[in-house]
Amino acid sequence: MRTQPRQLLRFIAAAVFLLLAASLPAADDGGVIPIDQIHPGMKGVAYTIFSGDTVEPMDLEVIGILRNALGPKQDVILVQMHGEKVEHSGVVAGMSGSPVYFNGKLAGALSLKLGIFTKEAIGGVTPIANMYDIQNALPTAPAPFPATPTQTSGPQAFDGAAAREMKVAIPAEFSQRAPLGAGNYLTPIETPLVATGITPAALAQFGSQFAALGMETVMGGTTPPSPEDANLKPGDMVGMQLVGGDLSLTAGCTVTAIVGDRVFACGHPLFGFGSSSLPLLRGHVVMTLNSAMSSTKIMSTSGVIGTLTEDRTTAVMGRLGAAPPMIPLEVSIATPQEEKHFHFDVAEVRQLTPVLVALATVNGISTNTAYSEGTTLEVSGTIDLKGHPPAKIEDYYAPTDAPAPGGIQVAFDVLNIFTQIYNNPYEPAHVQKITLDVKLVPERRSASIESAWSEKSEVEPGETIRVKVLLRPYRGEPFIQEVPVTIPPQASRGPLQLLVCDAETLNRTTQAFGISSQLSGLDELVALLNRERHNDRLYAALLQASPTLLVEDKELPNVPLSQINVLDQRRNPGGARLLWQSSAGEWSVPMNQVITGQRTLTITVK
Repeated sequence: MRTQPRQLLRFIAAAVFLLLAASLPAADDGGVIPIDQIHPGMKGVAYTIFSGDTVEPMDLEVIGILRNALGPKQDVILVQMHGEKVEHSGVVAGMSGSPVYFNGKLAGALSLKLGIFTKEAIGGVTPIANMYDIQNALPTAPAPFPATPTQTSGPQAFDGAAAREMKVAIPAEFSQRAPLGAGNYLTPIETPLVATGITPAALAQFGSQFAALGMETVMGGTTPPSPEDANLKPGDMVGMQLVGGDLSLTAGCTVTAIVGDRVFACGHPLFGFGSSSLPLLRGHVVMTLNSAMSSTKIMSTSGVIGTLTEDRTTAVMGRLGAAPPMIPLEVSIATPQEEKHFHFDVAEVRQLTPVLVALATVNGISTNTAYSEGTTLEVSGTIDLKGHPPAKIEDYYAPTDAPAPGGIQVAFDVLNIFTQIYNNPYEPAHVQKITLDVKLVPERRSASIESAWSEKSEVEPGETIRVKVLLRPYRGEPFIQEVPVTIPPQASRGPLQLLVCDAETLNRTTQAFGISSQLSGLDELVALLNRERHNDRLYAALLQASPTLLVEDKELPNVPLSQINVLDQRRNPGGARLLWQSSAGEWSVPMNQVITGQRTLTITVK
């Protein structure tokens, strides 16, 4: 009689074990199921994390199959999920990539959602076969996948603003199941962009650019690395890092499948940029924030576990192992009382790196406690390039009446210079390091040019005259600044224009910038950028009505007409450009404040 209870206990224990094992994604290892074997009414399970690192199952039922929904042979499995948590939260940002199984076989990844304010958790699943198509995009054929992969899935991706516009129409018999006003379209599940150590003001300046790529910015955190970080399983969270160091900007997705050292996630692209190189981090879910409009996972990230190598239409793929190189950005902030140093690491993504550099720059400046909107910024720095001279960054930035803070002005100028170098048309620019030194002056240091005059209006070649300029500082008394101007011995006889101005006006007048496509290489572009005038100086330029030839990064004034005729007859004049005005001389004096304005005088050379 005692034998039966023992057998019964063993039977119960075995049943409990099997039941628990069935709730884990690793147990669903029966291979993959093709979409042709999936039909309406079929029941399955998906795996995701709602909190911590616990992968939980979500029951689901197939509503139907949308053929060619995302493009030729890009089908979508329309499903409705069941369970207390998912019915409360709906489809959650960061859930994309959650593996979906039918009869223990991998079908794909949850990647699309139906509208907003819906009361039913309806989503779209990208078939696993479409995710594995990433291997066909690789330059060399990878090793064949095992017959029984661990997991996978993925929807479609969108490039730029198209991410917000990509929609899949729902047939009428399916859309009737959604409440009125939810929208009869499937859209990509948002990717949480986890921001740590970034001020809301800095993030707001660039948030729209990330939103256009289908990313939803959320606050998050970081945790210390752990030896267990690389022990991934399907349903876990991973982060794709854009910026690291003293701030962190990381996109989060769910792991769909792990095949050898390859990790498939998201079920749709981050950006659709193709071959990529982003650090792959272990992600942890702090909590799921439920919202009637848009629920999202609040994440933290820890150790680096590999490299994201492919960002394709139906999924992203990475390799476990070492992290890729990033661009170091050092920002030093100095005040009369103290000096602070910030270090950032910026990922190399051609379409995004300039924006990421600008974001890190403004965040480094604005997080200093001495920074305020009444602060003048004195900025100097370099962009170090492998095999080329460094590009210099040097200027003053005074507060203005515009709503944009001074730190944004610095960021946009750094963005402009960096973009021209990084996206140059000549060769890949290998940026080794970016260094910025910023001095904060707690006052508005700027002055505008009100008038200018010369002690003489008729001069001899070689003669020096003193040009006087009346400047009015911000909330200060006007003062006069002298600029000594020496008439060149070779100056043309007759009337000449003497332009007294700021740096921007002189740059625009000579038109020596913005012609990088006509240069012969990256060295010439860097030389041209390094010659840009600085706005903390007062300039005087003597202009004469004779042609100037711009050849690559060089200015050749007073070009003979015979040479111009020769260039006109050449099909490709080597990047030359002709201006119908020449500079006979240029002079400047440092002012230690931002100068704005211009005045023009007429000087007659006898």
